[in-house]
This record gives sequence, structure tokens and C-alpha cells, in this order.
Amino acid sequence: MSIRERRERERAERERLIIGTARELAEAEGWDAVTTRRLAEQIEYSQPVLYSHFKGKDAIMAAVAVEGFAELATELRAARTGAPTPQASLAAVAAAYALFAETRPVLYEAMFTNTVALTFASPETPAALQEGFGELREALRPLAGNDDLEARTEVFWAGLHGLMTLTRSGRLRPEDHERRLALLLHSFNG
Repeated sequence: MSIRERRERERAERERLIIGTARELAEAEGWDAVTTRRLAEQIEYSQPVLYSHFKGKDAIMAAVAVEGFAELATELRAARTGAPTPQASLAAVAAAYALFAETRPVLYEAMFTNTVALTFASPETPAALQEGFGELREALRPLAGNDDLEARTEVFWAGLHGLMTLTRSGRLRPEDHERRLALLLHSFNG
């Protein structure tokens, strides 16, 4: 292995360490607790080392969000492909999305609530974001008929996100979550 390859490997390992530590710290104490100074202390590197990888906290949060989108895409794909019918597939995808938001609130916040420098709905959108949206789209495809599949997917996603955000913030009754999800699914089941 050349010196250059070793340095690239070490750099990638440091980057994973920074992202993982930021995520752990945010999950334990919230995103306000994640500062470059605190991260530098936690990973035992100087702040300039952090800045050699990321421009600042927002860039680190964006990297955590991309990691989250990759995880969400994997879970949505498993839900979609594991269901026997298109209707069951859509229900499984909606349930997986809701479970993801419920069980990973800090990650979900980085992905969808906090302002991060990620481009959505364009050719520059990172692959992990496109894959998550793609799984929603593929769950809707057999049920879309002649409707605009992209717009239908955007509205379905907005519905899921709205339900999860309003429920998580205490603005909707948690005990009615399943009923609201069933109403949303009913409107998209062809």
C-alpha cells in the first residue's frame, strides 16, 4: 500500500469517526451540544483537523443526514420488497418511515428539520437522498395509474413527513397515529 493510499484510508476513517461521534453526541444531548470544540475533544483531534474535513457543524450535520438517508432507503426498500401486494407494500413503506422517524428522532431532525446544505429535487441531490425518495416512488408506482408519479410521490412524502413532524412535536394526538396513517394510505391506494 502506498503512502497516499494509507493517508486516504486514514482520512476516511477520521471522517467516519467525526460523523459517528457527532451522531452519538446529538443522540445523547441534542444537536445544540454538538460543537466543533466538543467534537475535537471527543475524537482527540484538534479543531483544525475537523475543519480539514468539514467546513463546520452544519456540514457535519449534513454528513450525518446523508448517512441517515442511506439507512432510511435501506429500510424502505426492505419494507417495499417484503410485501405481497402493492397495497401491502405501500402500507409497509409508510410504517417503516414512521418507525424510522419515531425511533431515530435526532437523526430524523438532522435529515428533515434542521437546515443543512443538501440539495433536494435536483440532479445534484446526493444518491442516498434519491434512493429514499425512489423507494417511496416505487411503492406508489403500481397504484399511480395515469397520475404524475413524481408529484404523487412528493405529496405522499409530504403527508408522511407532516404526520410524523406534527405527532413528534405534540401537535397531534399520538393515540390516533395509526388511524391517521390509514387515512393517508387510503387516499393513495388507487
